[in-house]
Amino acid sequence: MHLNPYGEDVVNLTADLANRRPANAEELADRCRAAGLVLELPVTAQDLDRTHEVLDAWENVVDADDEHERAELLNRMLAAAAAHPRLTDHAEDGWHLHYRDDRQSLGPLLFSLISVGTALHLAGRGMRRLRRCAVVECTVIFADTSRTGRQRYCSQRCANRDAVRRHRANRALTPP
Repeated sequence: MHLNPYGEDVVNLTADLANRRPANAEELADRCRAAGLVLELPVTAQDLDRTHEVLDAWENVVDADDEHERAELLNRMLAAAAAHPRLTDHAEDGWHLHYRDDRQSLGPLLFSLISVGTALHLAGRGMRRLRRCAVVECTVIFADTSRTGRQRYCSQRCANRDAVRRHRANRALTPP
């Protein structure tokens, strides 16, 4: 049995932050709280800057050409970000594992969560389960959490757009 308390939620939050970068510390804090993160310290402009750096590194992982490059880039993030696992009940909502030091500001906290969460997601679901939308003009990143692992589009809208494009292209090739 695989226990993965970080993977899916963290990569979905990370994709959301990467696709729509927060403009200020308040927006970053609001979006993290909405995703269920407990913020123990005030969020600062330095946290926002660090988060943008982490998202840049994470996008390199997403855009890696193959599994080995993806693993190497993510291993570098893990080495720089993660601390030893520890049990905590910091929010008094039950004991759970953290892969980070206690009472970190949001920038370093997100670095740890994103690194470990992405590693758990890829190791648990498959190294190709993090990508950009298959529609060429769409650059949206998504975590494939589908049962089959064959998700190609970031949304139903993009899937429909691509299907219409293929249909029109096939119709144009068919003689009247």
